[in-house]
Amino acid sequence: MRLKNFPLSFGSQLFKAFSDESRVRILFLLHHYPELCISDLEHILDFTQTKTSRHLTYLKNSGLVGSRKRDQWVFYHIKEEVKDFVNLIFQYLQKDTMLRKDLSTAKVLESNRELAIHRFQGNQLLV
Repeated sequence: MRLKNFPLSFGSQLFKAFSDESRVRILFLLHHYPELCISDLEHILDFTQTKTSRHLTYLKNSGLVGSRKRDQWVFYHIKEEVKDFVNLIFQYLQKDTMLRKDLSTAKVLESNRELAIHRFQGNQLLV
């Protein structure tokens, strides 16, 4: 269910979450990818694991980000109910050079990951 309106206390939490550049960068990547894990975000943003975890925890507590655990991995995503709000904010930030650079880095890492997967699958076929 999407949010149509929200109380002031929830709104202030949302705006506080967007008040930090690192959190905005994380949200921008989650806005473009269905879900990412901490190691993905660390590599793309060149953050430490501690910094990434701290900001993701803040985003989860603010109600913007949800997570799912699979084995030892935790994957983060923007919650469905706040997607309209996040989309609206990023309409204004879509041409920011830092955010575009982060997205470009993510695309390179994604293509490298696909190459590695194909290479691994190719080696499996040779065995």
